[in-house]
Amino acid sequence: MPLQVRLRDEATVDNFLARPALQPLLGALRAQATGSGEAVIYLHGPAGAGKSHLLQASCHLAGGAAQYLPLAQLDGYAPQDVLQGMEALRLVCLDDIHGVLGREDWELALFDLYNRARERGCALLVAAEAAPRALSLGLEDLRSRLAWGSVFQLQPGGDEDKAAILRFRAARRGLVLGAEVANYIVVRAARDLDALLALLDELDHASLVAKRPLSIPFVKQVLGW
Repeated sequence: MPLQVRLRDEATVDNFLARPALQPLLGALRAQATGSGEAVIYLHGPAGAGKSHLLQASCHLAGGAAQYLPLAQLDGYAPQDVLQGMEALRLVCLDDIHGVLGREDWELALFDLYNRARERGCALLVAAEAAPRALSLGLEDLRSRLAWGSVFQLQPGGDEDKAAILRFRAARRGLVLGAEVANYIVVRAARDLDALLALLDELDHASLVAKRPLSIPFVKQVLGW
């Protein structure tokens, strides 16, 4: 079954500003995506912590040997149609697994995928909002499978971290974003990181068209603040 799932071009490991505590995770993801790492890695944390970015980044690293599956968006499909044959890949990235838990058909299909993947040497990278022990599911054997490998917790950063991410992503575009301007944007905009990065897209385009640097007066003018 063809799945209408596309990776974001900007969702790469090099485009992820990781705090020092997350460097071991990035190393584990690189090793897994290239076939030399752990069979199962599980990420958990709230929305905005970077889970989807890292799962898509791992797919980019693995090239055509990987598949990204945002399960919360695919819950309307029959699970066997989504998961059939995935064990033939080097890496399968299961995002938002909590979105299909509590459904017997999906839990059984995921349990079966884990077993098939183990037999075929397919690595699994899984993301959810909660740790395996805290998930609401009916199949306890699936819970044990989810905790088979390394488990990493991700936390959304505070305003200082978000300003640093904005400056990092701006620099990756060749755009100069001063600390004062970045802090100004973070304080006044929605705290959701995706929304902040969308504002950066808008400001980047406006700066290019107007041929003006990103200053606070210019940000005010473009964003109507």
